[in-house]
Amino acid sequence: MRTINKDVTGTHLERWLVPALILIFCAAAYFLTTDFERMPPILKRGIQPSDFPQLIAGLIAGLTILMMLRDPVITGNRISRVNWATIGLLPVFAILTAIDFFLALAVTATALAVLWGERRGRILLLVGVAVPVAVFLLFDQLFRIRFPRGILTSLWYG
Repeated sequence: MRTINKDVTGTHLERWLVPALILIFCAAAYFLTTDFERMPPILKRGIQPSDFPQLIAGLIAGLTILMMLRDPVITGNRISRVNWATIGLLPVFAILTAIDFFLALAVTATALAVLWGERRGRILLLVGVAVPVAVFLLFDQLFRIRFPRGILTSLWYG
């Protein structure tokens, strides 16, 4: 007989722990961006350096609150191997970021796609190459945000 955890309304620690950690992370990220230097209006091309990370932190916080209210967490299931492997990719991403952010993005995105069950080569190529290139071009050309130099970005910036 399978038992179902009927208490999904919030009395268990797990119900609130992950959203609370996400909200703490968002608050810390937002706070860190308040120290970014502001561009003088005459030099400003696009958004201020702090605007985009603050927007993303606010979006993540808002979606987390919405998740807490609309989609209660059901506890009692063990974390699967795929989830642990996904968590394990975070240090890989951090290490590769020291070499080049877009190399890290390509490798991590492709690894996640394979880990989550994608086997089609075209899709993996799209995720591993086309998406990082599109992200780079979006930020570099549209938002005029230059990325730290790495192996791949040095090829573009010269």
